[in-house]
Amino acid sequence: MPTILVIDDNPSVATALDLLFSLHDINTLRAESPQAGLALLQREPVDLVVQDMNFHADTTSGEEGVALFNAIRAQHPDLPVILLTAWTHLESAVELVKAGAADYLAKPWDDPKLLATVNNLLELSQARRELTRHRSGECRRRSELMRDYDLRGLVYADAASERALSLACQVARSELPVLITGPNGVGKEKFAEILHANSSVRNGPFVAVNCGALPSELIEAELFGAEAGAYTGANKAREGKFEAADGGTLFLDEIGTLTPAGQIKLLRVLETGRFERLGGNRERHVKVRVISATNADLPALIRNGQFREDLLYRLNAIELKLPPLAERPDDILPLARHFLPEGKRLGDDAERVLLRHAWPGNVRELRNAVQRAALLSRGDLLQASDFDLPAAAASAISPAEEPDRDTIEAALERNGGVLAQAAAELGLSRQALYRRLDRLGIRRD
Repeated sequence: MPTILVIDDNPSVATALDLLFSLHDINTLRAESPQAGLALLQREPVDLVVQDMNFHADTTSGEEGVALFNAIRAQHPDLPVILLTAWTHLESAVELVKAGAADYLAKPWDDPKLLATVNNLLELSQARRELTRHRSGECRRRSELMRDYDLRGLVYADAASERALSLACQVARSELPVLITGPNGVGKEKFAEILHANSSVRNGPFVAVNCGALPSELIEAELFGAEAGAYTGANKAREGKFEAADGGTLFLDEIGTLTPAGQIKLLRVLETGRFERLGGNRERHVKVRVISATNADLPALIRNGQFREDLLYRLNAIELKLPPLAERPDDILPLARHFLPEGKRLGDDAERVLLRHAWPGNVRELRNAVQRAALLSRGDLLQASDFDLPAAAASAISPAEEPDRDTIEAALERNGGVLAQAAAELGLSRQALYRRLDRLGIRRD
């Protein structure tokens, strides 16, 4: 059962609230003074506080209530507080809501409205606790990964990235080939570096080859080396990437572009560790951990006769799928801040623009957009207009629409009159909602 602490020096008020809450399966603790209430908060777990604004019959200023709220706020900043106030304390209560109180209700209160407010706040409090536990677990796992593995400076915050990273660290020590899949710009080479840095051959070389950047006639010579005279212009023998990576890791990016002859040779190396240089007949032996990557649909290439099925089975002993940036939105702002030059910051409107963009080019596009905006911005604080993105242009020419009376009243009704929750739903700060209520003549209570 949730627990509410009622702090009120009027026994009849406390008894009435106790009875009301107990009828709705809510446990109640009672305190007759601010000092007793603060002491109870130190001893007992409490989900919500309902407090009076005045504790002396000879004063009506509400100063005691203000001091009590400030003390609760200082010791328990996330604990929701509902204020019970007479009309003489209304101005003080409004100021406290601006300072973070969940809501205020005038005496005598309306039972259904009070219960709706309490239930909404208890649900919100439960959701916050679950979120806190979830984030605590994420922080613990992240700390363990940073403590136990070399993450090569990877910046991430999204759970999807953490899952991929955890799998990479788990399989890093295996000697099996790993195939990293995902669209362009998601960081496949960074994950290949992490696999190597935590492997049994981490002290050996890490050699990266972009197969898609090489002409088809040079891929074999690049990978396996060539003897003098093997092709036009080959005036002397040259070592291939497999020999350069001996005792370490070879990362083959865009593996789907490998030529048929190169695929056959690669399959043999994976099976035996042996190959010949192009134009040569002497067998060479290497011990190399092969990590490959692709943004292509390899099964489709197999159906079209462009890729060997048996090679895919060899490369895909372990597949590591990296999601696009659009599917890990919690990574966007940490990465953007990481790419900013020292002394530059993101404004609120710039952050909103970055979060709204789809990022078809993924992390690579984000890095380029941030670096370009930082270069062209006139000040240290980057605004939405500094980014050459469709969302930024829309933000610059379209003023934010303010909610009308019907929209605000509907939001207040859905949230049981809890102003803080209604403001969050409407995308407004509490202060902005207060101003809007005043302009429209909507009563805050």
